[in-house]
Amino acid sequence: MVIGIGSKSARESGTSAREFASLEGAVLGTVFSIAGIGISAATQQPAWAVAGILIGFYLLFAVKVADQWERAAVLRFGRYRGMRGPGLYFIMPLVEKISRYVDQRIRVTDVTAESALTRDTVPVNVVAIVFWLVWDAEKSILEVEDFGQAVQMSAQTALLESIGRHQLSQMITERESLGKELQTLLDSKTNPWGITVQSVEIRDVHIPAALEDAMSRQAQAERERQARIVLGTAETEISAKFAEASLVYQNNPIALHLRAMNMLYEAIKEKGAMVIVPSSAVETMGLGGMLATTTLGTKQVN
Repeated sequence: MVIGIGSKSARESGTSAREFASLEGAVLGTVFSIAGIGISAATQQPAWAVAGILIGFYLLFAVKVADQWERAAVLRFGRYRGMRGPGLYFIMPLVEKISRYVDQRIRVTDVTAESALTRDTVPVNVVAIVFWLVWDAEKSILEVEDFGQAVQMSAQTALLESIGRHQLSQMITERESLGKELQTLLDSKTNPWGITVQSVEIRDVHIPAALEDAMSRQAQAERERQARIVLGTAETEISAKFAEASLVYQNNPIALHLRAMNMLYEAIKEKGAMVIVPSSAVETMGLGGMLATTTLGTKQVN
């Protein structure tokens, strides 16, 4: 179960009211007061009304209820007496009091770092999310005044320190490792308070618009460079194959003539195609008869 830490003032006001008097105590106190007044009216004895009202006031402040995920610390004359909850429990009014209720569900804290400088002196705005929970309610109450604020401030400080140790490229491409590093650092700080940090996630990294445009142009130039390298490599491989083929054709004129005949055939087999061949090449390869035969056959087919 996960809860956020927003609307802190509303939660604190609700907790203060519950520390003062619970809804269950108010109901029981009202019931006993009404019952005492009713019995007093029926018996014409005011003592029943007084007793009912006194018991009602006692139950109003003595009866407390903690939810399943909550724990409460009981102080007797200012000294810690133990934890209570979950469920129904009683305290002695005027002698004991509830310090606060501690929610032991997973909490979510947003942490931001604005205009923080990376290792390569680039200003960035980073937004991170911290998932944490109270595993020891007693320590969280006795060891730190406001553990929610302590976790938030510690997370913000750790985030700033981590940004200063990493370059911009690492902040963008290695978010998971950065989150694990922050989780380890925060967990070591908050464990003595009875709090554990389960995970830290880097939600967003904002960089200045001018720098973003420059990085885009740099990436485009890098892609063009890679494309030219690939094209040059392909041309080198093609030229090497042509060099190997020239050695074969040099020692085998018949193979060269067959290759030339094949190239001419591929060129003139399409209807309406025209190929200009030097007369020396035709005489050398003896292609005159073949070209005439091919032309005559094409006319007969048409």
